[in-house]
Amino acid sequence: MQVPRNWRLQKQRYSLIGEVCEHCGVKLFPPRDVCPECSHGAQTLYQFTGMGNIHSFSQVFDPPNGHIENTPFIVALIQLEEGPMVTAQLTDIDIEHVEIGMEVEMVTRKMSDDGTEGMIIYGYKFRPPIVD
Repeated sequence: MQVPRNWRLQKQRYSLIGEVCEHCGVKLFPPRDVCPECSHGAQTLYQFTGMGNIHSFSQVFDPPNGHIENTPFIVALIQLEEGPMVTAQLTDIDIEHVEIGMEVEMVTRKMSDDGTEGMIIYGYKFRPPIVD
């Protein structure tokens, strides 16, 4: 586990911090040095709301190393309400209740750990919004 890399990605992983291009206004996630739309610099930080809709989804039965204890899990392509698409795990929902177009919200959850004595890695997942 790379501790420096994990610290550098905290804003992105915990708060959905991306960037906005000052030239054309496109919102970017993950952050990039150059806007893919107009090729100008995009270095102004932008806080995404964390709200979006499910564009596509799949259930994973053969996970990558470090995720076996969570199998099976659902991975979805989420269209954020500001525009960008992100890939993320879904949480707090069973596969039979997931639908294309369903509204979801970002939450911070445990992603993996480095053993009983190692670092715990948190990141974003999405779930159906909690309604009061």
